[in-house]
Amino acid sequence: MKDRKHARPPVLGQRRLKRGAREAKAAREQERDRRKELRDVANRHILVNVANLGPNRSYGTPEFVARGYYMDMPFNCKACGIAQVWTEAQQKWWYESAKGDVWTVAVMCRPCRRRERARRAEARETHLSGLSAKGKVAN
Repeated sequence: MKDRKHARPPVLGQRRLKRGAREAKAAREQERDRRKELRDVANRHILVNVANLGPNRSYGTPEFVARGYYMDMPFNCKACGIAQVWTEAQQKWWYESAKGDVWTVAVMCRPCRRRERARRAEARETHLSGLSAKGKVAN
């Protein structure tokens, strides 16, 4: 009669191999599903490129970075009160190209921003012309 104890280790080894193969297959399927979801999100939204963001000296993470993509954000202009939308493309430009602070959001519409910029430029020119009339040198 044959001793059954000698046959046991190969059976356990085969079971370990099968379990490892099943776990590896499940991991591959999860990775495939994750990549598919990312492709679906990339087709609908603009993805965040974290390497292009400006320096962030905060312990927190902005919502759009944690989410991984930009979303259109509605807001009311603080100057004129008109409802506006800060689009994904505008957000990408502000955060990644202009290196704007990641904690800022749009609060004024484009015409109001232009008007405010022109008002500041005119005030600066008036100030500098007043300094030059007094004979003081402006830096």
